[in-house]
Amino acid sequence: MAAITKELAIKIAKKLGAEIQKREGAHDLAKVHHKGKLIAHFGIRRGSRKDLGHDHIPEAIHIRTGQAKLLGLCPMLKDDWIKIMSEKGKL
Repeated sequence: MAAITKELAIKIAKKLGAEIQKREGAHDLAKVHHKGKLIAHFGIRRGSRKDLGHDHIPEAIHIRTGQAKLLGLCPMLKDDWIKIMSEKGKL
């Protein structure tokens, strides 16, 4: 299975309604809130190489790699992710 690219990382952040915080250094920070509480965050590389992996994202958002890809590619909705997070006791 292919790596999670920068492009897919951005799509995941948008799907989750993440607040993107610009930071110094190589990464921006995507912060995901639910009912006013920060429930997940992950870095997104700002470099020009869009093919660099963001394989840390599934662990950061508490799902498997395949689920993270589905989230970015649209078959999985934010509500589906929230349900998974709730079932895992992460909310």
